[in-house]
Amino acid sequence: MRISVIIPTYNEAATIAELIKRVNSVDVPKEIIVVDDGSTDGTRERLASLEEQYDNVRVLVQPRNQGKGAALRRGFQEASGDYVLVQDADLEYDPSDYPSLLKPLVDGKADVVYGSRFLTTKEHRVLFFWHSVGNQLLTLISNMFTNLNLTDMETGYKVFKREVIQSIKLEQNRFGFEPEVTVKIARMKVRIYEVGISYSGRTYEEGKKIGWKDGVKALWCILKYSIKTPHTSYRPAEQPSTQATKADVPYSAARD
Repeated sequence: MRISVIIPTYNEAATIAELIKRVNSVDVPKEIIVVDDGSTDGTRERLASLEEQYDNVRVLVQPRNQGKGAALRRGFQEASGDYVLVQDADLEYDPSDYPSLLKPLVDGKADVVYGSRFLTTKEHRVLFFWHSVGNQLLTLISNMFTNLNLTDMETGYKVFKREVIQSIKLEQNRFGFEPEVTVKIARMKVRIYEVGISYSGRTYEEGKKIGWKDGVKALWCILKYSIKTPHTSYRPAEQPSTQATKADVPYSAARD
């Protein structure tokens, strides 16, 4: 088993080195694909140094700032691992949660896994009330249109079988990626699991970028893609037995 960690990055010079260190500390074979989305704060220079330091880090540079969705599209195209994991660069999400996120996939139960900030007893930084209300409202509306029972549609931790995410035509350039991909995987009738994750949100002074306008756009994306996305059938590849998978790929000492 090998994973592709896709890290969309925009002006994260203060956190990117620590993030790469934390990702590499997780004992799972991986490639790390960082897509710099037109940073202007020195992130690109830090990434050049990190690419030399780590042999599993690849840096892709967008010609201009286009948004998280555009950066992820490029990263997904380049991914070669069995599973593709989205990792934000701002240290809000903890890579130590990777084993929990990967388990339903490796066990052959899931095609997609969402990491939920609400379905958990893990530690959380206490921050914005209205952000949590907005997230839960968007999740509720998304569930109404997709007939899913997610608790955290807007989560930054999403993991896909590579063939699933590479088969989806994605359009949104910014944070509309989250509702768009959720509608489209729901229409594919893939097996979706949620697992609880920890969360250390940051303030706007610390660099948080998403705002209320992105919430309005997310609502529009839910409606748009629910109307225009047809139902399709996804046929997963034959899964190895759970016993063999666990024996071959222990989480504490995963290997190719």
